[in-house]
Amino acid sequence: MRLLFPAILLLVSGVAEAAAPDGAVFVMYHRFGESDYPTTSVTLSQFDAHLALLTSGTYNVLPVSDVIAAMRAGTPLPDRTVAITIDDAFLSVYEQAWPRLRKAGLPFTVFVATQPVDQGTARYMNWDQIRALKAAGVTIGTHTESHLHMTRADDAEIRGELDRSAARFMAELGEVPTLFAYPYGEAGSAVRNLVIKQGFSAAFGQHSGVAYRSGDLYFLPRFPFNEKFSDMAHFRQRVDAMALPVIEVTPADPLVAANPPAFGFTVDASIAGLDRLACYHAEFDAIRVERLSPNRFEIRFPVRTTAIAGSAGSFTSAEKGVWQRLFTDQASGRSATIVSPSRASSSVRSLLPAIIWRSSFTYSAPFSE
Repeated sequence: MRLLFPAILLLVSGVAEAAAPDGAVFVMYHRFGESDYPTTSVTLSQFDAHLALLTSGTYNVLPVSDVIAAMRAGTPLPDRTVAITIDDAFLSVYEQAWPRLRKAGLPFTVFVATQPVDQGTARYMNWDQIRALKAAGVTIGTHTESHLHMTRADDAEIRGELDRSAARFMAELGEVPTLFAYPYGEAGSAVRNLVIKQGFSAAFGQHSGVAYRSGDLYFLPRFPFNEKFSDMAHFRQRVDAMALPVIEVTPADPLVAANPPAFGFTVDASIAGLDRLACYHAEFDAIRVERLSPNRFEIRFPVRTTAIAGSAGSFTSAEKGVWQRLFTDQASGRSATIVSPSRASSSVRSLLPAIIWRSSFTYSAPFSE
């Protein structure tokens, strides 16, 4: 069993305006109007409000593939670039989300696990419906064959799932998707490398944050939404976020055995206000951040951390409008993300804290103590 290392949240208050790298916000949905699944569904009124904001003229909603191509080529992205992703190919995507997105003229990508579709699982789309989406210009991505817990599987099982999924897409759609989303957002270095070898152009987790050009295209962050956390204040804060870059993250592989890990990172030299950096943890609340150099930081945990059991995450409010996610998924992969102050007016933005890193780790074995 792999155990979750609880979330870390680093904040910088009063961050000065800096030349932010070209970034994009990827939003993520699962179900629409399915009130019996509130942790993975948004209400239709919530979704309508999201689309109204995205079509207000303030945002540039682009196809996921266009965003990835621009990041690869180093082409500047428009300010407030947003891309829409949907996981799991539930029937409500076809019946509820697609008509609304089509009317709004917004592109989106659906990540499909092929086995539930092949098996005719209740509340999933069928291949005819997926073909209709594709024919209308919707991008189809892959989500493994069975919605696999990839960090629990060996290489042969993962390759088999990816190969069988690719074969089913070729048979049903006439092509193999080039975009991938890790089921449950779980990914480690070994899993990531297998995905790269499979030939995908990009891969997505489920960790909150803003993607940017120099970031990892094979562990891209997305902001997830459900009934509890889809009010317009939450939604606007996320789609207004800007990226803040870090490098030299340790440990390099999110599948770790040490408890706690020696966690460190280097913030891009263009970012000011780092003297106000603070760290918060789901278990310990505020914990010590040690500044080793002007831009290099390490996190000092007071004691060993305890794994959190369960399967649902939640967002909680914090001071000055800052939000954090408390992870409770036992098998979640590390979420390594940069998020910034909201795009408030320049006179207000410097007063807002910035979430610049949020991380969790998957342990390779049960704790021995």
